[in-house]
Amino acid sequence: MSKLLKKIFDFYINGSIHVALAVFAFIEITCAEFQLRIDNNVSWFAFFGTIVGYNFIKYDELARVKKVVWHSQLKGVIVLSFVSAVCCGYYFFQLNQPTQIIAIVSLLLTGFYTLPILPKSTNFRNWSGVKIYLVALSWAIVTVFLPIFYSEMLIGKLIWIYFIQRFLIVFVLMLIFEIVDLSNDALSLQTIPQQIGVKKTKWLGYVLLVICVLLKVFKFNSNGNFNNQLVVLPFFIAIALFFATANRSKYYTSFWVEAIAVLVWCLFF
Repeated sequence: MSKLLKKIFDFYINGSIHVALAVFAFIEITCAEFQLRIDNNVSWFAFFGTIVGYNFIKYDELARVKKVVWHSQLKGVIVLSFVSAVCCGYYFFQLNQPTQIIAIVSLLLTGFYTLPILPKSTNFRNWSGVKIYLVALSWAIVTVFLPIFYSEMLIGKLIWIYFIQRFLIVFVLMLIFEIVDLSNDALSLQTIPQQIGVKKTKWLGYVLLVICVLLKVFKFNSNGNFNNQLVVLPFFIAIALFFATANRSKYYTSFWVEAIAVLVWCLFF
């Protein structure tokens, strides 16, 4: 029974369902923050799109270059990705045109992250130091601009402040991933912990989280709407950052860290 549960749990993680749920939660948090009265088409589009995108990123290189063994779980991931792609396509056509354009931009970023831009060139993923910025930008676009554009809300100063907050939040989450993956990442990637060390990376994360809170205070002073989730969210991330080490289990990031947004969503919404 325990082996079966572990297989189900691993499939849940390796099939990118958990990270997709985190994206779903971030979008719902955005909707709650701006009191957007919209349906869940955007959230479900992003959920299924994340499964497809992340599985493509994780398994494309393994399948094409390293000739990975096609075991049963990987076949299950392929089936899951195919079903998710169909669902993603359905929800894409439920979106209005401005939101579809933003969705295509995020799709292009995913493609550039995985595939070489030009023949005999490398992809963004292998550009030194670029990965963390590209991931943070992609998540901020999907989890902030998609619901905002879908609701046809005007893009003003407060939206851009919130976008910067989300970028910084995801950036710090990625710092945790880079710390935990420090012993496995190639030196050519030039991740931030590789460049400045774990201790300084953590301090960088703490500073960025403080900036997030200060931006929230500024936003509150501008519109008088203070939502506790944007203070609790950095607090939970700071705890995860504090306990991050290169010796942590893979589940520390792939489950616990990615669960933070889901936890905040469940607690406050």
